[in-house]
Amino acid sequence: MTSHQHHEPTPGVHPHHVGARPLAERIAGAPISWGVSEVPGWGWQYDPATVLAQMADLGLAATEFGPDGFLPDAPEDKARTLAAAGLEAVGQFLPVVLHDPGTDPMPHVERAMDGLVAAEATTLVVAAATGAEGYDSRPELDEAGWQTLLGNLDRLAEAAQARSLVPTLHPHVGTMVASGEETQRVIDGSSIGICLDTGHLLIGGGDPVALARRHPDRIAHVHLKDVRADVADRVHSGELSYTDGIRAGLYAPLGQGDVDVSAIVGALEDAGYDGWYVLEQDTILDDDPGAAGPVRQVEQSLDHLLALAAQWSGVGT
Repeated sequence: MTSHQHHEPTPGVHPHHVGARPLAERIAGAPISWGVSEVPGWGWQYDPATVLAQMADLGLAATEFGPDGFLPDAPEDKARTLAAAGLEAVGQFLPVVLHDPGTDPMPHVERAMDGLVAAEATTLVVAAATGAEGYDSRPELDEAGWQTLLGNLDRLAEAAQARSLVPTLHPHVGTMVASGEETQRVIDGSSIGICLDTGHLLIGGGDPVALARRHPDRIAHVHLKDVRADVADRVHSGELSYTDGIRAGLYAPLGQGDVDVSAIVGALEDAGYDGWYVLEQDTILDDDPGAAGPVRQVEQSLDHLLALAAQWSGVGT
């Protein structure tokens, strides 16, 4: 398979997996908004009970799993923990090496899918990891690496669909698929759905509004971020590392940055998208901020999205 072949979306990629629920019932949280990350040395970490309770108090319907070790490892225990908090399971962000012919991603992905299925989650969210820790640098990918990556994405998509999960690839700063061009290459060269992360795509030099308008049929999951463009430019140019960018205020609550969230949500809802919108503002905490902490910013993002939901209620359902 060459990377420029165009693939029709695989049946099941377009996300009619949640049912025709109003937008307001399709808003989920992510532990990284509370500063919980898999990156070593990221910062002070909240305990799961506090994060899940605050999500539920805000009225969020669901959450992604967060990094390994945040929720219990055993799939049944994951499911029980979320059910006890009154939250549905959305999916899991899973960085996995896809471009190395000597590395088979499937065993790692199959284990993750066991947990997703047990928790009745809907979505597998894979990122094309570099194999190194963190997201501050990445190698260049040659043609052979691209063919391996695209082939593995098709394998993952098939395996996920066999287990009734929606497979998605998350373009992400510091991974092998970060830019708008790289995202387009995945769309053209594989069958997997895209997790539209409005922040990462913008930081990587892509246009999240254009992607939402041009390829709504391939967008199977959404991570909603707002970004301050001046800081994003410094990250994109290499002046700031991704981590330092976050510390410098890269992410803002929805409606307070430079991402046209309204245009993205409008384009997707018009096209019949009925998957999740995950509120995800990557946050680094230097020390214990107390109970108030980041929850106020999550609440601001939620209020902004609910205002948009009121505009788009009934559209695309």
